[in-house]
Amino acid sequence: MNDWIIPDWPAPPNVQAIFTTRNGGVSSGPYTSFNLGDHVGDKQNIVNLNRAKLFKSLPNEPKWLNQIHGSTPIWVDNNTNILKGDAALSKTYNTVCAILTADCLPIFLCDEAGTVVGIAHAGWRGLVSGIIEQTVAEMRKECSHIMAYLGPAIGPNYFEIGEEVRHSFIKQDKMSAPAFVPHEGVNSKKWLANIFLLARARLVAVGVTKIFSNDECTYSNSNKFFSYRRDGVTGRMAGLIWLTK
Repeated sequence: MNDWIIPDWPAPPNVQAIFTTRNGGVSSGPYTSFNLGDHVGDKQNIVNLNRAKLFKSLPNEPKWLNQIHGSTPIWVDNNTNILKGDAALSKTYNTVCAILTADCLPIFLCDEAGTVVGIAHAGWRGLVSGIIEQTVAEMRKECSHIMAYLGPAIGPNYFEIGEEVRHSFIKQDKMSAPAFVPHEGVNSKKWLANIFLLARARLVAVGVTKIFSNDECTYSNSNKFFSYRRDGVTGRMAGLIWLTK
């Protein structure tokens, strides 16, 4: 599809990755048009048509996860079940790791040798619970020299959170304080959070220093991206990564 995003990072040539946008599908209403989420209220047959269009650009059907905003990475190789988790990992050729997002941060991962790939679904809950740390640790059982690409997510001018969320981050890492800017909410003091900065800090803390991103904001670009924070009822985009020979 013309406006799908190809991560701009120095991954090995056998690592393939894409991030879909909201354009090019057959969904209507709040799901217009390329909704890939089958759990958000869109008609199942319409979602299936969108997914069929997606599959034409992939070597195999994606290994979808039942995402729970947690910290569990799943090796999806040779796995035919839909498993609960928030990161998909693979070391097998043409096994497509996939996550769905609509403001949460998709984190693409691979090693410099091109032997392992993964993608993590990182909202604030996942970041606090350790999705980055757990995913990188799991990958390191099979590889080293990991790099990351941060895909589109809600930008720092729109990601409002409460004091309890900010406190959860700072309690774990005082150095994360610069990622929060005061923002007055309706009833109480709120903060604007930079999810890209928070993810970068956690990646660096576990030794992943090659980090790339265009820091694209899903909330502010309604023509290109679904955004749950902006619209409430909306579709989902997919981040996908796989190995080729």
